[in-house]
Amino acid sequence: MRLWRRKRCSQRNISSTQASLHAEVLVSAEHHQKITLIGPVAANTSWQARDEHCFDKSQFSIDWQEQQVRCPQGKTSRYWIPTYDRHGKDVIHIKFNPADCKVCPSRGLCTQAKAGARMLAIHPDQEQHQALQKARLRQKAPDFKQKYAKRAGIEGTISQGVRGFDLRHARYRGLSKTRLQHLFVAASLNMVRMGAWLMQQPHAQTRRSRLKKLMSPEPVQIAA
Repeated sequence: MRLWRRKRCSQRNISSTQASLHAEVLVSAEHHQKITLIGPVAANTSWQARDEHCFDKSQFSIDWQEQQVRCPQGKTSRYWIPTYDRHGKDVIHIKFNPADCKVCPSRGLCTQAKAGARMLAIHPDQEQHQALQKARLRQKAPDFKQKYAKRAGIEGTISQGVRGFDLRHARYRGLSKTRLQHLFVAASLNMVRMGAWLMQQPHAQTRRSRLKKLMSPEPVQIAA
């Protein structure tokens, strides 16, 4: 299915159907498929990121070669510590000089620590860190929802292929034969949709789950 979506989306941007994209997936798609994945990424939930006047992680410049970080006020970090977070994932902890942070006029916009210095946790891989920051900026753009809306058509195509043509099951062994099966399914989908268009069949309504129907304010009719 990836081959069909890749040809249909312009500027080689692909709308991902994942709930949340990961940095590793963003970099892998850029390097191997030469595409830019369009989709939501995990937001920065820090209090600095929720206030546009404060200094969140994206406003710090990182020198990966020198392993130093510069804050918006021009001060450089003191410690660069490779470690792991509470989930066991590799991170780099950045800590600034407490003497610099103590006298900083913008301290209230940067940290809530009463005596300590500002600390950051960044992804240890430079490409993945930068890809994640770009994706966060991209999803704040006004046209992000319009680009991501292409997912709706892709979801409908996949659903029709699964329900009508058993798309999730490979009939043959080997990648080349499986790819040929996908091409046959794509051609069949086009023929079915063309026939429905010629016969002026109306579009099907989006199905609602049983739970959604139970939550509906409409009265439920019970057979006598």
